[in-house]
Amino acid sequence: MCGIFGIYPHKDASHLARLGLYALQHRGEESSGIITRNGKKVHLHKALGLVSDVFDEKIIRSLRGELAVGHVRYSTTGSSNIKNTQPFYVKSKIGDIAIAHNGNLTNTLSLHQELENKGALFQTSMDSEIIAHLLAHSQNKDFKDTIIWSLSKLEGAYSLVLMLNDILIGARDTFGWRPLCLGKFDGAYILASETCALDLIGAQYIRDIQPGEIVFIKKDGLQFCKPFQKTHHAFCIFEYIYFARPDSNIFEHLEGRLFNQPKIYAISE
Repeated sequence: MCGIFGIYPHKDASHLARLGLYALQHRGEESSGIITRNGKKVHLHKALGLVSDVFDEKIIRSLRGELAVGHVRYSTTGSSNIKNTQPFYVKSKIGDIAIAHNGNLTNTLSLHQELENKGALFQTSMDSEIIAHLLAHSQNKDFKDTIIWSLSKLEGAYSLVLMLNDILIGARDTFGWRPLCLGKFDGAYILASETCALDLIGAQYIRDIQPGEIVFIKKDGLQFCKPFQKTHHAFCIFEYIYFARPDSNIFEHLEGRLFNQPKIYAISE
């Protein structure tokens, strides 16, 4: 149960990210964070606490750049401390990587051991860090192949917003456990856990990112791909009764057809 938000390209990206996180505050109250990219410079601020406590106007002005990724955290994997706050940011051979992640991986232990055997040094207890190490260890030269290969190694329930240099990326697991929607505002594209984040800033809802789909947002537009083997959908019913705000439309307005769906599951945190 976390809230994720991404926007690109917009001159007020950090300000809009803060507003988006305000709207998603119910998904996590332990910590808040925003990372931005301005050319080749990265600006990051995150801390334990609510969005209103972590970000004031001075901090928002310091987070310069047209690309922003934000996160509010409720820990289900990893302890509640400053090291485990997100977005998780690293510099690697492929450039700047920042990850905002919602969900739980079920093969964390095996991936952790595999990566450690290859020399990976872990700084946190979050499963989000595993994704960063996979990206850094990929032998693919094309960034899309790097993303696809890394996500193919993951098992479990997740939605994520990822910054790779000057590209904003959104993805969902093949079952579609956790929601992620796509919107547009003032020429910029937005990724968010729930549509309430779009509503607060007056953004247009376009559609949900589909289960197993990856979207690449560049300055010149969007690219979509669905590289993984299709599986049945397994939406988490707790999004309706506990996680999501009642004014959000999640899973593409599934609420009107909820009990006609053959594959609705619940998972325990």
